[in-house]
Amino acid sequence: MAGEDLAVARPDAAGPPAAGSDPSGDGPGGGDPGGGGPARLFVKALRRPAFGALVGAIAVFVVFLATDNTPNHLWLTQTGFQAWAQQAAFFGIMAVPVGLLMIGGEFDLSTGGMTGFSAIIMALLVGTEHWNAWAAVAVTFAFGAAVGLVNGLVVTRSGLPSFIVTLAAYFVFRGLSVGGVLKVNHGSTSIGLTGTRHPGMDSARDVFGGSFAHSSALPAGYQTAILWFVGVTLLGVWVLGRTRFGNWVFAVGGDADAARRTGVPVRRTKILLFMGTSTAAALVGVISFLQTRTAVSEQGVGYEFYYIIAAVVGGCLLTGGHGSAFGAALGACIIGMAFQGVIYSGWDSSWNFTFLGVILFLAVAVNTVTHRRAMRART
Repeated sequence: MAGEDLAVARPDAAGPPAAGSDPSGDGPGGGDPGGGGPARLFVKALRRPAFGALVGAIAVFVVFLATDNTPNHLWLTQTGFQAWAQQAAFFGIMAVPVGLLMIGGEFDLSTGGMTGFSAIIMALLVGTEHWNAWAAVAVTFAFGAAVGLVNGLVVTRSGLPSFIVTLAAYFVFRGLSVGGVLKVNHGSTSIGLTGTRHPGMDSARDVFGGSFAHSSALPAGYQTAILWFVGVTLLGVWVLGRTRFGNWVFAVGGDADAARRTGVPVRRTKILLFMGTSTAAALVGVISFLQTRTAVSEQGVGYEFYYIIAAVVGGCLLTGGHGSAFGAALGACIIGMAFQGVIYSGWDSSWNFTFLGVILFLAVAVNTVTHRRAMRART
C-alpha cells in the first residue's frame, strides 16, 4: 500500500510515482541514509494515513470480541462477519470516494440524500413506469454522474464553498424525496414493487443485490454489496497510488494555486471527484433498492456524516492534501463493527452515536498530531 498512502500533497507531481520509488520518501534512496532502526520504522508507519485506522480497527474488533454477549458468541462466526461487513459495505462504498474528495480539498454533503433519491429513481422507473431494470440502472448512474458534474461546476466556477453548494443539493434531494414522492405516489412515502413480472430484475439483482458463498453455516450467504465495497476500495487505492490523476488529487488538496501553476488541471480534477462521489451514491441506491425491492423517502438521510467520519477516521485530514482510500475503507469497517458490536454486546443502540463521536474526535486529534510529527521528522 506504500504507493497509495501518500502522506503529503506534491503539487509538482504531474505523473504517477516512478517505478520502485516511495512517494513518502522512505523507499530505496529516499529519506536520510542512516538505515532503519525501530524509531525510523515507527516514523515511517506514522506517515501512512491508514496506520491509525488499522490500529483502531483491530482495537474495536478486540473490544467487541471481549464483550460479545450472544449465546453462541456470534462475533467470530460467519454470521457475525456478514452482519458487520454488510453494514461496512454500504458505508465504505461511499467513504472511499468521499475520502478522495476530501483529499482533494472539498466536501460533499449531498451524498446521503443522493443515495436515498437514487433508490427512489430506481423504484419509480421499475415499479411505476415498468422499465427494464437494467435501463433503470443505467439512468440512475447517469443521473448520479450528472449531479456530480453540476456540483463540481458550481463549486469550481462560482468559488462558493463546496460545503454550502452540496448542503443546498442535499436539501433539494430531501425535499424531492418526501414532497415529490408523496405527490406521484398518492400520499405514500414508500415505493415498492407489485407483482412478479419485472424485466431484467432478477439478473440485475444478482449483480447488485444478490448474495454469494452460501454454506451450511451461512445459508443466506454474503451480500454482493461486500464485493462492490472491495472493488471500490481497490479502485480508489489504484487511482491514488498508481495514476497521474491520483497525484493531481493530492496536489489540488495540498495547494490548489501551486498545483495550477505547475500545470495540474485543478478544475477538471475537482469536477471528476464530485462525479465520483455522486456516482457512488447512485450505486448505493441501486444496491439498496435491488436488495429490498422498495425505496423510502427518508432513506439515507444523515448518512453523509457517517461517510465523512469514516474518511476522517481513515486518515483524511479536513484541510485536504492527506489521506488514504484504504484508510477510509477501514474507517467504514470500524463503523460497521461498532453498529453490530453494540447489538451483540447487549448495549443500548443509542450508544452508537457516543461511540462514533469519541472515535471521530480521537481520530482527528491523532491524525493531526502524528501528521505534524511525521513531517517534522522528515525534515
